[in-house]
Amino acid sequence: MTQSVIRLDGIQVFARHGVLPEETRLGQKFLIDLVVTADTARATANDDYRHAVCYAALCDHVVALAAGEPVQLIETLADRIAQDLLAHFPTIARLTVRVSKPGAPIAHPFGMVSVETTRERTLPVGFSLGCNMGDRQSALALAVTWLGLTPGLEITAVSGLYRTAPWGGVEQPDFYNLCVTGRTGLDAMALLRVCKDIETRLGRVPSVRWGQRAMDVDLLYLGTQEISNPVLTLPHPGIAQRAFVLVPLAEIASEQKISGLSVSDMLDRLPREAEDVVPCAEDPSCIAEDQK
Repeated sequence: MTQSVIRLDGIQVFARHGVLPEETRLGQKFLIDLVVTADTARATANDDYRHAVCYAALCDHVVALAAGEPVQLIETLADRIAQDLLAHFPTIARLTVRVSKPGAPIAHPFGMVSVETTRERTLPVGFSLGCNMGDRQSALALAVTWLGLTPGLEITAVSGLYRTAPWGGVEQPDFYNLCVTGRTGLDAMALLRVCKDIETRLGRVPSVRWGQRAMDVDLLYLGTQEISNPVLTLPHPGIAQRAFVLVPLAEIASEQKISGLSVSDMLDRLPREAEDVVPCAEDPSCIAEDQK
């Protein structure tokens, strides 16, 4: 991804923001600065302004919002501008909005009063976790904890635990699986590194395909991004064929669209076998097996 930083300084707006009656009645000048980080890969690859962030359009949005409905706090104004720009400019990944109020009613000499707010675009993200070696429940709990400690990743839901028959015809113990959803401003490769790091820390080593796993952490989707390279494919190519992914994912994100289909629709279309994925809450053997 190619990102560029765009700076727009000193956008002047006459508006009626403030707490005092005189401010809302008489109005005053406000200065607004933007620092915008945007994905410019498509624009720069083709030298095509139609895929770039239009500076004039940024100014138009800022002025229209700032000159509109009055608010008491410039903190509120800065936040509204940031939200508006993220909503209307899909290539913006991150932005900082500074609102300055040179005529603030302060009874002492001062240079400038300013407020800055920074917002980052976040995307929905999903992970599938599974293992069939050692203390499976404890390992999965630790993996979820480490995911939640990742800077820039907010966990929004964790599914229940499921016991799953092993895939691929290799004789081995049953897997325990769960899914995790969240929101993040991290890119896909950064998330992949997080997954691999957790696998390594929990003892994952190269082994037979479909064989036993100390830990699997798979990145399932990141917003609507489609990626295909030697190390990562998004959405994960196996989602639609794997009940051990779709069942826990449907528990916490049934309406999430992946390649145009909701998770619940994918699950409805998937041929199933009896007891292929069993909730551990309904299966006492889950606890009994780990206590052996």
